[in-house]
Amino acid sequence: MNSPKRRIINTTTIGFALFAMFFGAGNLILPPYIGLTSGSQWFAALLGFFVTAILAPFLGLLMVIRTGTSFVDLGKRVHPQVISAIAFLIILCIGPLVAIPRTGATTFEVGISPLFPSLSNIIFAFIFFGIVLVLSISKTKIVDIIGKFLTPFLLVSLAVLVLMGIVNQPIPISTSPLDFSKAFVLGFTEGYQTLDVLAAVTFAGIIISAVMSYGYVSVKERSQITIAAGVISTLALVFIYGGLIYLGATTTYETSQNVSRTDLLLHISKSILGSNGTYVISVAIAFACLTTAIALTSAMGDFFERVSRGKIPYRWGVIGCTIISLLLSVNSVDQIISYAVNILLFIYPITLALIVYILIFGKLVKAKFPYLGVLIVTGLISLISVLENLQLNFGGLFRFKNSIPLSEHSLEWLLPSFITFVVLALVNQFAIKHR
Repeated sequence: MNSPKRRIINTTTIGFALFAMFFGAGNLILPPYIGLTSGSQWFAALLGFFVTAILAPFLGLLMVIRTGTSFVDLGKRVHPQVISAIAFLIILCIGPLVAIPRTGATTFEVGISPLFPSLSNIIFAFIFFGIVLVLSISKTKIVDIIGKFLTPFLLVSLAVLVLMGIVNQPIPISTSPLDFSKAFVLGFTEGYQTLDVLAAVTFAGIIISAVMSYGYVSVKERSQITIAAGVISTLALVFIYGGLIYLGATTTYETSQNVSRTDLLLHISKSILGSNGTYVISVAIAFACLTTAIALTSAMGDFFERVSRGKIPYRWGVIGCTIISLLLSVNSVDQIISYAVNILLFIYPITLALIVYILIFGKLVKAKFPYLGVLIVTGLISLISVLENLQLNFGGLFRFKNSIPLSEHSLEWLLPSFITFVVLALVNQFAIKHR
């Protein structure tokens, strides 16, 4: 039986671990860019970023808790094969194809290269992913390692940067070229690049396992602890994101069409903390990226062990993920972000739709068909967005997509998916009554 004091300690540890799992490479380099671009409309951009980078991941965690102990359990609500396919795409996206290599590339560009300019990125990649492998190979210790030891260093270094930047505001905030709506959309779409919705539904299994290992085995206790930990993580993310976006809005960095996100972050840290800024940001980058890389690598190993029913052991999944991530991490951060956009334009709306409809209608609509219809419609519309981003010649399709209500907010999938859901739910009810 856990005492109230022990319960608070456990919840805080899990909450800190969850924050550190979410707060990786993209979470550190994206907010300053959003602030720089949105200027005086930085708060509108923060609201948009909040929806896709903070609120949606928290809801994703709740969705998994309500349906089981892992994302794959959603197959009971939709379709096992469909969910497995989506889970596979998600795990590759937040794993060795995008997110994990980006942690290594960001650490090198922002945290290591300014201090050791002669160090090869290939040599660094071997060192970084060697540490990731050692710390993620033991599945049961992941949350303790991150929550008790790594996160405090991460939070302190980031808090120093944010608080000193707010106290010593460099310049007045310039008038934004964007209105409220466009700034909101900027934050909303940039939130995709954090990958946190995808990470949330994958990390859920690790967090729930950690909660159970502390002795909270009933569904009610599991839910209470996980939700409380999620709130702690959310509050920390709001503070750090808000601070970094504000610092971007007040920076002296000169805007251009080709803003380097990593250069911008370095400029902000140096302008606030002087020559020590490089060291502070190096520590923040190292811990932010390391904690996320460890969590994602562990999630990869856990996923393949589950779906293969033990045929691919956790250890082998971790090793395979580490090797692929190491090879791709030699690309620059901007290169990784560039090729990631098209993957995210497709998979992110699908995952968001799944979260929204299961959380809102999960208790009312038990049939699988309406949820499957939502995924198909959302997937088709998202595919059009990908084709448009690739600048292919499908003008009629693009005009159709852009004519859908809410397309100006990058939510063109919402109304068609809702209509599909309602129609299929009514058809299902009609079929049941007339059997």
